[in-house]
Amino acid sequence: MTSTGPDHPTRDAGFGIYLHWPFCAAKCPYCDFNSHVRHAGVDQPRFLDAFRAEIAHNAARTPGRTVTSIFLGGGTPSLMAPATVAGLLDAVAGHWAVAPDAEITLEANPSSVEADRFRGYRAAGVNRVSLGVQALDDASLKKLGRLHNAAEAFAAIGVAQAVFDRTSFDLIYARPNQTPALWRAELSEALTRAAEHLSLYQLTIEPGTPFHGLAAAGKLVTPDDETGRVLYDVTQEVCGQAGLPAYEISNHARPGAESRHNLLYWRYGEYAGIGPGAHGRLVTPAGRIGTVTERGPEAWLARVERDGHGIVETETLQAADQADEFLVMGLRLAEGIDPERYAALKGRPLNGNRIGMLVGDGLLHRLPGGRIAATPRGAPVLNALVAELAA
Repeated sequence: MTSTGPDHPTRDAGFGIYLHWPFCAAKCPYCDFNSHVRHAGVDQPRFLDAFRAEIAHNAARTPGRTVTSIFLGGGTPSLMAPATVAGLLDAVAGHWAVAPDAEITLEANPSSVEADRFRGYRAAGVNRVSLGVQALDDASLKKLGRLHNAAEAFAAIGVAQAVFDRTSFDLIYARPNQTPALWRAELSEALTRAAEHLSLYQLTIEPGTPFHGLAAAGKLVTPDDETGRVLYDVTQEVCGQAGLPAYEISNHARPGAESRHNLLYWRYGEYAGIGPGAHGRLVTPAGRIGTVTERGPEAWLARVERDGHGIVETETLQAADQADEFLVMGLRLAEGIDPERYAALKGRPLNGNRIGMLVGDGLLHRLPGGRIAATPRGAPVLNALVAELAA
């Protein structure tokens, strides 16, 4: 067992810590994450003190847990000094027990400046790095608003693999003018450099982003749905043949190299969300709760300095909410879900007739041990699949 306190059906999924560093060197035109540019610099010692306070607040609500994974996300955590990262990790270890084999991941940009810090992060305790490469040619990187070029990306991948035992990098596909043949070639090149893990995201045009405005004006045209589906199929085929099958809709790994922290999310484990705009899911004596912190970095900082934490929303999750979240997250995984856990959360089982119908339609399949999972045909229409099961 990885946690003490109130029992819950997914307790064996682990207990994680998510630390959100909200600052970036530039805002990418496709990004709707909670990230902010501060040209005047960031007072890292002051923010570190605030993180320490919010870590302590979360620890008081979750006594006795053993941390199985820590994820430093953003924003761009590789803009932090290694000493700041060390301070964050020391604060976590000062309030919870940390498993000896805990996965500690830091997201990084592949610029040469940030790659120079990798050994400092390793010394601080980071044992896995995830690089935001996004594309392998300079023209695409420029269109995506990235500040690095392809040569820097290749160099950073090499440095990361020399410094860390575990690495991953991200690519975005379904970009403007990208054909299946072009993506196949790019992905094949990526796989010659990927040691164990790739995150491959289909470009989505999010409201409020510069790309959304360009698309609305007809100045940005992405592949249509049919081409997008072909690109998805190419992704599954090429990665599978290379020994990095999809273990989740957008994530591919050699067996045993899956991101443990992300598996914790998808298996509906517990995690404390710390930092501006972070979300958490915790099990308390009052039940399972969802937490959300203040999004604005300076507003979060002021709130923490005043109240000891930046949480602006705490919701007690009802049984139906928990079951729906478990279903939505778990069916993203190739391993699928255990229907008995759904029933324990919901208070009633899934409809067996609906499961049978979806199996018959080739959208679900049954796995050993009674689990159910989306088929390759069902995964691209997951939202409809979830809606049908949850009805």
